[in-house]
Amino acid sequence: MELHQLSAREAVARLARREVSPLELVEAAAARIAAVEPEVNALPTLCLDRARAHAKRLMQGEGREMEGAPGWLGGLPVSIKDLTDVAGVRTTYGSPIFQDHVPARSHPVVQRIEARGGIVIGKSNTPEFGAGGSTFNEVFGRTRNPWNTSLTCGGSTGGGAVSLATGEVWLAQGTDHGGSLRRPGTYCSVVGLRPSPGRVTRGTVNNLFAPLSVQGPMARNIPDLALFLDTMAGWCPEDPLTYDAPAVSYSQAVAEARPPRRVAFTMDYNGALPIDRETRAICTAALRHFEEMGCIVEEYAPDLADLTDAFLALRSQNFVVDREIQMQTHRELLKPDIIWNTELGLNATPSRIAWADRERAAFYRRMVELFRRYDIFVTPSAGTPAFDVMLRNPTSIAGRKLENYMAGSMFNAAMTLAGSPAVAVPCGFDQYGRPVGLQIAAPSRRDEVALQAAALFERSTGLDRKLPIDPRPGVVPPDET
Repeated sequence: MELHQLSAREAVARLARREVSPLELVEAAAARIAAVEPEVNALPTLCLDRARAHAKRLMQGEGREMEGAPGWLGGLPVSIKDLTDVAGVRTTYGSPIFQDHVPARSHPVVQRIEARGGIVIGKSNTPEFGAGGSTFNEVFGRTRNPWNTSLTCGGSTGGGAVSLATGEVWLAQGTDHGGSLRRPGTYCSVVGLRPSPGRVTRGTVNNLFAPLSVQGPMARNIPDLALFLDTMAGWCPEDPLTYDAPAVSYSQAVAEARPPRRVAFTMDYNGALPIDRETRAICTAALRHFEEMGCIVEEYAPDLADLTDAFLALRSQNFVVDREIQMQTHRELLKPDIIWNTELGLNATPSRIAWADRERAAFYRRMVELFRRYDIFVTPSAGTPAFDVMLRNPTSIAGRKLENYMAGSMFNAAMTLAGSPAVAVPCGFDQYGRPVGLQIAAPSRRDEVALQAAALFERSTGLDRKLPIDPRPGVVPPDET
């Protein structure tokens, strides 16, 4: 088995036994990137010399103060999303405004990853400022899905998902607001976790007191995902929402997983959300894995009410905080979706914002009631599989027109508003070979519950063993009507 085919945990174990060196893993990653990158464009910015220097320091015994702690990576190469600063490495946020930006200081989550033996090997591609369900921007172009390079990899952590699926790296850092770790995970048949707000530091953002956007991990399988969450988790003085890492590591919790007793699921929230027929069938069939574990599986859907409009109203306030000044100074360099979302926020009345907060609180209370009866809540992680890489977003799902670029993300956005940890895990492939996935959510701050259920589900399906893959050409399947 070649090094790039190892799981993250296997690679870390070999590092610990000195069977492989950090420098050898850096070179293995570099070789794999050179082989597949021209076809997928996942890691447009590399920092190989920086990575080699870090590897040599670790091999000389430097920077090993956290060795043995939960989440210790021991010299494992990882990718960092191009929204997240890495000192001395070009970081563009996918925007021509920052196309030559080189930060002097790393984001606190990067500092944490590097302190625990992670080696940054490159920056993964993202939509402009992370806004969009398809990964492209004016600086680096489009990132393509390795299962079919005519399709999108999703967004906004699309480059991270592709870097994992193709074996360029063993772990990928990303962010999630309306599904940016979960949707690309689904489209690329990897796993992505939106952690509970405060679980991982957001560090330098201006929205420090808003819980919608989070930092989090992606991996090729759930045990690797738990390892990377251990790397990231913990209190950070720069983020007022953070709290201490758990007494029992996520890796240990996953290793000791027991099936949930009661599982709630919905395929469409009683018809409120559109979903392709084949996606529905695949996700419904996948529930049998929980039944085979002995779980009680029941259909149950909290009322979404006007949650879609509430999400857009609250999301748009984040855009005002982040983009209002750039709208004034560089409007001509911002893509239409960002302008639309920011103006939506600027035009919102205080009454509208208050209404949205009330809607969010009411939905959270309905989710509290759900979790009093059930251990986990399962939905599709996307209403439709990967679409044409040349599109910004699907124009319709199951014949229902989508009014804006976020309209197809409500399976994910609902769990964002609920404050629930939610993990996307592969559950099959459609007739065109496109990955399909489930979203498994748990009560707020019970990230280990979602990970444990996902780990047992993954073990039952064995889909993680299909990775990594070589990029595959293909054509765009016809739309379902």
